[in-house]
Amino acid sequence: GGVPIFGYDDLLGHVTPVSAVGQAEAISTRSRRPWSKLRMSYHKTLGLSKEPFSTSPDPAFFYMSEEHKAAFCRLRIAIHLKRGLSVILGDVGTGKTTLSRKLSQTLSEEKNVAFHMILNPYFKTERQFLSRLAGLLHIELPASKQTGLDYIEAIERFLFKRGVEEKQTIILLLDEAQLLPDYVLEILRILLNYETNEYKILQLVLVGQMELLPRISNMPNFWDRIALKHVINPLGESEVSQMIEFRLKQAGYQGQEQLFSKDAIRFITEYSQGYPRKLTLLCHTALENLVMYDKKIVDGAMIQRIIDAELKPESAPANLAEDMPDLEEAWENGPKIEQPVAEMAEAERLPPKIRVG
Repeated sequence: GGVPIFGYDDLLGHVTPVSAVGQAEAISTRSRRPWSKLRMSYHKTLGLSKEPFSTSPDPAFFYMSEEHKAAFCRLRIAIHLKRGLSVILGDVGTGKTTLSRKLSQTLSEEKNVAFHMILNPYFKTERQFLSRLAGLLHIELPASKQTGLDYIEAIERFLFKRGVEEKQTIILLLDEAQLLPDYVLEILRILLNYETNEYKILQLVLVGQMELLPRISNMPNFWDRIALKHVINPLGESEVSQMIEFRLKQAGYQGQEQLFSKDAIRFITEYSQGYPRKLTLLCHTALENLVMYDKKIVDGAMIQRIIDAELKPESAPANLAEDMPDLEEAWENGPKIEQPVAEMAEAERLPPKIRVG
């Protein structure tokens, strides 16, 4: 009673109130409509050509905040100078995976660069990890020679051949690195021992949540090998506004009017605490509401209603509750690393001659 229930007309091109009795029939009708046409009409209604607030790690929609720019530039310098091990940490939803995809996209286009990624680094045994790594590097071993030592020796030969003789930059990035077992970290430490007199042969990047920090800080032999330590912190209010504007532009929005009011951005900032994933989910729900309620702008009142419904889902309208994502709570008390300001410096040229030590 008193709660508006809306149905979809013309594949979301126009919204018309319907009675509660007719809601089930409306839902049934929508379920039979082609999803491609539904997406097209949804985007057309909003003046978009793509989904602006997807949580998929698409590099095209990666907003380079000051935090991400610092991490990205420092990583490129460390990899260019072949310094070995880099560690990027951040709370859940700070954009670490998207940063990894952006780095992969950028470096893979460069000459003599071999970029490899492991997205789910949970391994039950040392041999399972070594087998996976050998597969990434296209190393094949006969069935009779697949012990842990066989794999390590084969990987060593590969790294020296490609990284020294052929002068390739070999990069291995492991996302969700907080899941790595200790024995895998020990293998990675061994691989970092492969070096010439001038540089590390394997460029290793670990990207993980803050819980990785106390583990590696208690492993002196590993900790001392880290050439770059960097923490990605949440966005400020001005960057939240810029990220929303950037994503809308990337999605094809060319309207003169802003889709999000200043009050809406303030509420989004306060609720998301500047975490990109959380604000992305909230903005997506807000655009859904624009279409469902036939509004022109996302204002503070709309964001507050969405937040209230998220915090108290039992009070949300039935037809909205199913569309609202389950937003993750931001990690507020993670340990911090003192983070110097990154500045792009002119990269030093590597010595033309390589001596193997």
